[in-house]
Amino acid sequence: MLRVKILASAVPLVFAGMVAGGELLPSDQPCIALGAASLQIAAAPWQGQLHVSFTDDPAAATVRVQLVDDANIADFAVIDDVRTADDGTCRATAATTFVEIAERSTPADPVIYLTHESNADYRVFVRSRSFTARDAAALVVSARRNARLADHAT
Repeated sequence: MLRVKILASAVPLVFAGMVAGGELLPSDQPCIALGAASLQIAAAPWQGQLHVSFTDDPAAATVRVQLVDDANIADFAVIDDVRTADDGTCRATAATTFVEIAERSTPADPVIYLTHESNADYRVFVRSRSFTARDAAALVVSARRNARLADHAT
């Protein structure tokens, strides 16, 4: 009987931990370091402090991101063919800003259109096991937006 009571009291704590942290076991979410801070793709919808969405309609986009085949011409490149030791630069801290890739956006949120055409606001190169082109585009657009929000706050 005591075991059942212990189990019954532990289950709500495990659930609370999952809700607070967004997941039971931590996983590596795509992340970029920005000085002492970092931007990370949110693991759960309620974690997102910044929001972006994607569209297949170029007329509905507010930001265009070109996917390029050469890292030398990219504004942002992600290459992780070689496994390196984690140096902790993207560890979630109080300075981490989480980016949610939302299905729908508000008028204030960027709507990203991925393209291979050259008339884009940003160029990204992605060759990664952990990043998708959408992750890279969301982070680079959010990094620029986060910098503008920080400028307005001061």
